[in-house]
Amino acid sequence: MTGMLAGKTALITGGWRGIGRATALLFAAEGAKVAVADLSEDNAAETVAEINRAGGQAISLGGDVTDAAAVAAMVAATVAAFGRLDCAFNNAGISGYQVGMVSKRIHEWEEGAFDRLVEIDLKSVWLCMRAELRQMLAQGGGTIVNTASIAGLIGLRTSGAYVASKHGVIGLTKTAALEYAEDNIRVNAVCPGYITTDMTKTTVERLGDRLMDLVPTKRMGVPQEIAEMVCWLCSERASFVTGAAYNVDGGYIAN
Repeated sequence: MTGMLAGKTALITGGWRGIGRATALLFAAEGAKVAVADLSEDNAAETVAEINRAGGQAISLGGDVTDAAAVAAMVAATVAAFGRLDCAFNNAGISGYQVGMVSKRIHEWEEGAFDRLVEIDLKSVWLCMRAELRQMLAQGGGTIVNTASIAGLIGLRTSGAYVASKHGVIGLTKTAALEYAEDNIRVNAVCPGYITTDMTKTTVERLGDRLMDLVPTKRMGVPQEIAEMVCWLCSERASFVTGAAYNVDGGYIAN
């Protein structure tokens, strides 16, 4: 039985660990050839090595997703290796603790920290989409999935820049879906809830058991559960799905 992405080629950013790594592994298991990108090519190579050991086909790429030339080079390298770009998962991102703004309300955020988070979590998605869309237009179609967050659907205290960025990602996603539907390009977003990754460690430590009181399923999600949604959205099984933002959150925003 062939996988749901058999014959497809994919580019995944932020592919070293967490959701990006889980998605790269699942894409490969489902038959895709995968270009795994991260800020450091050496880090991306760890995921690629696991894929290739399992009999898949993958290459590692390094580059800064906030640099337009680096992003264009990632897309070009993917096409050079695999001939086309069928699926793109724009997943690279950071959270407030990575710019030193843990537990800061809006008036407490530093301008440089705000700018840096928006640059990585929103502008980079636009840069990646722009390069991917140009390739997909040239080849006659493709699919894009952007990592947003439940923070793109609701407000979250002390996460002002993150919330603003993720709302922006959903806005870009919906607009691209409208603009490129007639070009056979589908664009969707996935909105993870609290997932067990390095990015959520400080939140878990800060909130402890109180966090699980907010999640109806009473547990954290795992990266593989986000990967399943991304894989489906990139497959032909989701052929009538575009402009959507799917929350995978254990029921968090149903409260």
